[in-house]
This record gives sequence, C-alpha cells and structure tokens, in this order.
Amino acid sequence: MTATHKAAGSTTADLARTQHRRRSVLFLGTHGQSNVGDELLLDTFLTELGSDNRYSVNSYDPQVTTAQLSDRFDVTVFDTGSDRVGLLRNLWHCDVVVFGGGNILKELYRSVGRWRYATLTMVLGVVSLARLMGKPVLMANVGIGPVESAPGRLLVRAILRLVWLISVRDAGSHRFALSVGCPAHKLRLVPDAVWVREPDWLRSPLDSAGGRNGSPLRVAVNLNKDVDVADEWDQFLDRLVAALSEVAGARDVEFHALPMQCGFKRGTDLEVLQEVFGRLDAPTHIHAPADHQEVAAIVAGCDLVVSERLHAIILSVVMGCPVVALPYDVKVRELAAQLGMEDRSFDVSADLDAGALAAAILRAVNPLESERDRMASVAAAKRHESAAGFAAVRSWVAAPARTWDLLSA
Repeated sequence: MTATHKAAGSTTADLARTQHRRRSVLFLGTHGQSNVGDELLLDTFLTELGSDNRYSVNSYDPQVTTAQLSDRFDVTVFDTGSDRVGLLRNLWHCDVVVFGGGNILKELYRSVGRWRYATLTMVLGVVSLARLMGKPVLMANVGIGPVESAPGRLLVRAILRLVWLISVRDAGSHRFALSVGCPAHKLRLVPDAVWVREPDWLRSPLDSAGGRNGSPLRVAVNLNKDVDVADEWDQFLDRLVAALSEVAGARDVEFHALPMQCGFKRGTDLEVLQEVFGRLDAPTHIHAPADHQEVAAIVAGCDLVVSERLHAIILSVVMGCPVVALPYDVKVRELAAQLGMEDRSFDVSADLDAGALAAAILRAVNPLESERDRMASVAAAKRHESAAGFAAVRSWVAAPARTWDLLSA
C-alpha cells in the first residue's frame, strides 16, 4: 500500500503506522443487480484496495454478493433497498466512504421506470450524513451524466461540494464537474477502473488463451434497452436487424449473444438479444454469462464484438478483440472517442444507417491481426494509467486528503 505525502510535521514513523493500519471501508455502488459490469467493478476495486481492509458493501442481493467476495475479503454485505439501519450503522463505524466506479451521478432515463432524480437524491443523502458524522468521502473512477436539467445540476453541485475528492473516467464528466463549480484540486481524470485488469485475470483458468480466426465469422452482440432515446428503440432494432442480416448475406457468419445483464429487471440484455436473434436468418447462439470470466470466454471465442454497454467494450479491448460501438448515452460516446473508434461508432437511434453499420462490421475484421494489435496497445496504455490512479486511491484510503496533490500515484 502506498503512503501519502502528509502535511509538514509528520514523521516517518507516523507514515508507517498510517500505511499499515487496517481500515474499515464503506464501499458503495450498484451491486447485486445481475449486471456483470457492476460486479466486475466491485471485484476490481476490492482487489486493488487489498485484502487487508474490512469492507462493508451494499447489494440488492446480499447473498450473491457475499458469495462473490467472502472467500477473499473481510466483508459484510447489507441490503441496498431495505436495510437503511445497516447503512447508518456501517456509515457510523467506517473510517472512510468510497463510491467505486460506474455512473454514480446521473438522472435516470424514463425507460428505467423510476423518478428522474432517485439516484442523485440518494447519493446526496449519503454524503450529507457522512459529512455530519465526519467521515471522509471519495468518489473514484465514476462517470457523470446524463444530467440535463437545472435541478439535476444543482444536485450534482451539492454532492461535489460535500465529497473530499472525485476522480472521473471521461473528459465529458471532467468538464461537467468543473462547470458546476467543483474545484480543480479535488478533481482528477482517470480511466475506467476495469482498464487495470490484465487479460489473464479476466479469463477462467480453464479457458484457452487467444481468440480465433477462420470461417464462420463469429460476431458477439451486446444490447441494452435502457437508452436515452427510448421512443426510437423499436426503429433502432429494425435497422440493427437489417445491418446484421446484410453481414450474414456477405459472409458465412455466426451471431453470439453477449448479455451483460440477465436478470433483476424486465427487458434485460438477454431478453432483447433473444428477440433480435429470433429475427435473423443466420446461425445464432444464446449465452447467459453469470460473471466476467464467462463474458471473457465468449469474447475470446469471437472475431468481433458489437456492443452498446461500456464494460462489454472495455472487456473486448482488453481481450484484444475488435469492437464496433453502439453508444446509447454520453459515457459510451466518450469511450468511443477515447479509443479513436468514431468510424466504428453508431448511436442507438432511429437514424441508424444499417448499410454503414454492416460495412463497419465487415471492415473491422479485415485485416484482423492489425486491429488486434492496435487494441492491445490501447489496453496496455490504459492499464498503466489506471494502475497509477489506484495507487492514489490506496493512499487516500490509508490517510484521506482533500486534494489529489497530496496523494502519491
């Protein structure tokens, strides 16, 4: 664990004691919703923060989350939806509060079926209580947005005034935080947390290394119904089916379902993919991966991934698999820009050009090896930057500061 640069007057012995002191961390996020990306963020953060700490973690399915973590970490899991007393108890007894990864600060889409400001008001309540209890709060590797209304901007501004530090995973989130008055000294731009993972960490030990080439062309498809243009969803699906059908007419192809969420809600990725694949006149394979290793195994067996979800895209790049992006909100648009994929990025909308999407899919795998090499180079650079960011987070957990400049990275 990395020591912090303390204020003048701290001794080496003080730093050593701080560095090795066991910390009690209240770790908050979106866990227990059968979303592989969210569970991968949780696993990544606790792995990077280390097994020396005690963790309290929220989850909509405490039994599943406990099973995921208890063999590697000293962890207590409480119910996100019903255990308010557990939240207060863990907040009172913790040393620090960490919100880890994901789009923590956002207005909810109408397609989600909840109040627009439900997430923002819940987060504001937690950070306000933490302030009253004198608990340091860090938001690490998070995304901001969509936040399009004046009340939403006010809620984000209030939250950012209360947290000690925040690191954001894309330039758009960074600009937004500055625009609502977040001081530059408490704001840092870092990659998404999952970039820190090595390909071998994502794989199951039973999986063979590397992808595959040859005939048929294997295309993994990921979809997510919770989009910012819900009124155009059905028209988008019609054009997507047309694009995939055009690919099937040009190549010997298999389509593989790559759902990142197979339960918890209505209209899961799996349900949407079953509907779409039912409309294709081509070989299709339905998968229901339960964790990141099963997702990685599907990606490793395919030549290309066509994806809406951010973490399906990141996992694919880390695995060295070419990607065509289908951005459905600001965070995926920002990721596509980071990766230099604008020519292979098609917004989820009724205006989708089916012919252009089909051409991009066919172009992305020709030549295949050069694209794999490019993805490997991008992933390596992101991994290095992400590792430095986590060093600073570990320093903060050991000895919280109110400016990133006091933390070693």
